[in-house]
Amino acid sequence: MSSVLSQASLKLHARVADQIGLAIVRGDFKPGDALPPEVQLCEMLGVSRTAMREAVRALAAKGLIDSRPKRGTLVRGAEHWNHLDPDILRWTVEVTDTETYLKKLFQLRRATEPEAAALAAIAATEVDQERMTKAYQAMVDAGADNEKWVEADLAFHKSIYLATHNEFFWPIGQMFGVALRQMFAFLAQGSHRPRAVIEHGDLLRAIIERKPAMARAAALTLLGNATHDVDKISQTDFSGGV
Repeated sequence: MSSVLSQASLKLHARVADQIGLAIVRGDFKPGDALPPEVQLCEMLGVSRTAMREAVRALAAKGLIDSRPKRGTLVRGAEHWNHLDPDILRWTVEVTDTETYLKKLFQLRRATEPEAAALAAIAATEVDQERMTKAYQAMVDAGADNEKWVEADLAFHKSIYLATHNEFFWPIGQMFGVALRQMFAFLAQGSHRPRAVIEHGDLLRAIIERKPAMARAAALTLLGNATHDVDKISQTDFSGGV
């Protein structure tokens, strides 16, 4: 019985953190603003002080707020947030317009993915290569199924970051599991798949053949054409000056 209660409490404080966190990311509370007092928040959200305190601790761990005695709970600036945190990513996706969101993601991918591919070509084990190959084959087999295509595409790119065997790249790969889903779903609307299959195959081959320069170039080609595809679908320039 106590285990059931603890799980219910966990879900409750997670829901409370979700409501407050989304409000902060949306800008309902500005940096430096104090959140309403604990009692008021409990009344507003209909929860106990225990659940509220757990939620506040979770949000503080994500860098969204700073809670101190006599000062209250203050909202921190976005530069302090853990933007790789899955919840913060999810909230950001919910409140950011598609144009800005995709533009920033392309900037990040250009800065990291070609080098991750080159490192993977050097460090990938047989297990890594098998994981990438399996994800690539799933893309080929997805056919016209958008959902299967997106899942396979996400798995392929995540596997590249894991194959670097550099733990500082791993969080970026994990983040893309959340952050790139919207981008890949958006691209799935286009007619680029035959070319994308070839480009992903070229990238996979370069990594398996342990050719870092070729892997880097293949990643850049893939990203360049993906940028063009998004631009074509949305009539928006996502080059970002990079």
